[in-house]
Amino acid sequence: MKVRPATTADAPAVTVIYAEHVKHGTGTFEETAPTTADMTARMRAVLDMGFPWVVVEDQGRILAYAYAGPYHHRSAYRFTAEDSVYVAEHARGRGYGKAALEAVIAGCRAMGMRRLLGVIGDSGNTASVALHRSLGFEPCGTLPAVGYKAGKWLDVVLMHLPLNGGNESQPA
Repeated sequence: MKVRPATTADAPAVTVIYAEHVKHGTGTFEETAPTTADMTARMRAVLDMGFPWVVVEDQGRILAYAYAGPYHHRSAYRFTAEDSVYVAEHARGRGYGKAALEAVIAGCRAMGMRRLLGVIGDSGNTASVALHRSLGFEPCGTLPAVGYKAGKWLDVVLMHLPLNGGNESQPA
């Protein structure tokens, strides 16, 4: 397994993994999968802001990816990021998602972030909740029935991880 920074050349593989989640999962509330061009633009936007985006390869194939971006764009949120992590269906449960999210956490720490949020689609998404919990995230709320996808109402589970002392001191 190799975890490395993503480049826009990885967009086709990332698009395939994400499309799987859009079409068959409830972890994302998107209902139409983005094109490779759309994903390339999303990747550029994240990378141009200096946030981490990583891919996990095994035997030359990208099997997972994760990234962080701004939680919101208003300046008061500038020390808070939100993560996303996706694993190819056939590669789940093998540690690829954890390796990707660990790298994103490290990248957010290096940026000076003070809090990383997991905004997890579908309270039934127990694998993502367990992954975040295994890396120290704590639950901080549930937004009930805020999304409607695949014929059912879906919750959003909020989890957080303090970084660099969290709110115990003023940011630099």
